[in-house]
Amino acid sequence: MSLSVWCLDMDWLSIVTTEVSQESRAAQPRIKNAAWLMGNYSSEKCSQENQEYIPCLRALVRVLAGEISPQQKYLTVGLSSVKRKKENYLLQTLHSIFNQSSEKELAEMVVVVLLADFDLHWVQQTLISIKNQFSARLVQGQLVVIHADQENYPPLTGLKRNFNDAPDRVSFRSKQNVDYAFLVDFSARLSKYYIMLEDDVSCSKGFLSSIRGHINSKGSLPWVTLEFSKLGYIGKLYHSKDLSRLAHFLFLFYQEMPCDFLLSHFRTLLMQDKVIRFQPSLFQHMGTYSSFKGTYNHLKDDDFNVNPADNPPASVYTDIKAFKNHDPDQAYSQGSNYFWGVTPINKGNFFLMAFEKPAMISRIVIQTGQDGKDTLQSAEVELGESVLKTSNGVECTEIHNLGILNKGYFELENIHQTLNRSVLCLKIRVTASQLDWVIIRKIQIWLKK
Repeated sequence: MSLSVWCLDMDWLSIVTTEVSQESRAAQPRIKNAAWLMGNYSSEKCSQENQEYIPCLRALVRVLAGEISPQQKYLTVGLSSVKRKKENYLLQTLHSIFNQSSEKELAEMVVVVLLADFDLHWVQQTLISIKNQFSARLVQGQLVVIHADQENYPPLTGLKRNFNDAPDRVSFRSKQNVDYAFLVDFSARLSKYYIMLEDDVSCSKGFLSSIRGHINSKGSLPWVTLEFSKLGYIGKLYHSKDLSRLAHFLFLFYQEMPCDFLLSHFRTLLMQDKVIRFQPSLFQHMGTYSSFKGTYNHLKDDDFNVNPADNPPASVYTDIKAFKNHDPDQAYSQGSNYFWGVTPINKGNFFLMAFEKPAMISRIVIQTGQDGKDTLQSAEVELGESVLKTSNGVECTEIHNLGILNKGYFELENIHQTLNRSVLCLKIRVTASQLDWVIIRKIQIWLKK
């Protein structure tokens, strides 16, 4: 599967108004509108399934710019963009995606942008801006820009007013569902996984590597959707093998409810009843004004971290008694929860992470206490090359001492330069008894890249 690069140049539009001879007019197909000049239809073909109620969506998509690689990538990042009444954030979003990814990560990724507005002048101008700023990404097969003509959409007015939404709101969200149906179906064969974004987000550094790590942590356990943001439909990850079904689902029920509701129903229909969301969030909503009427939108994801730790999969152990549901795992999860241990806290108590696989560590950050209270006052931080199972759980052995907590805080970088070997455990060892309870808020580990 290979498509040539198709980009819109300003002088192409002159074709519409240029006088041509009767002979050349007879030889050319009649141009109905400017969309005919924007690019070629996708070469993707649909199966011979019954298309009575669902059109062949990917065949109705125009490729405006970009080279589709014949080799399947690891991840497709899909986003749809429309003209906004106030600020437009699409270019900022694209810069964030590319700037926060290494070249190695980008080689395994393709970004698909659907310019979903019916204002063809806006489509033209946006396409020119993308071409000017991301020409190398287009040529390298890391960015593809697509469009679907208005005539290929189902009716967008006179629709059901579910949830008592105003007619214009119903039209907006219904069109958005169809936008995503086109986008998702087009992306179905480009990569192994697909993640849904909006056109006004910023990304954490190395998000593809973080996603890969979380996918690997699930092992063979089945899942339909993994979530990397708690906002709307930002950061929803799918197996590409499910995308055609998802596209048809969005198209069939486009007027029933908003997209995020439909995505939740799709997940439960495929028998994943619980949300699987990873923390910290890898994507942040950065837009100030909504794409619907330009209304003010202040939504932010307080779990977002621009440079998230890798925190390799590990089992967490401690001999400090936890208060209520503040379990040890919460210190390592990178979420907003934390471990809260009760007294007595004695010299020799420990908090230990036993990694599932050997890890080459470059940086560690440990934060304890809350608002100046319940800090771990005296402790050493150690790495161990092996793990020994004991009657009390596990023990870190072949120890390398990294240092001590300072006022409940520990941070050390470039660990791999002095300890250039893999380890299997991280241990926090209490070196003096204390009367106060202890909160361990975050244990963050970055691996050598």
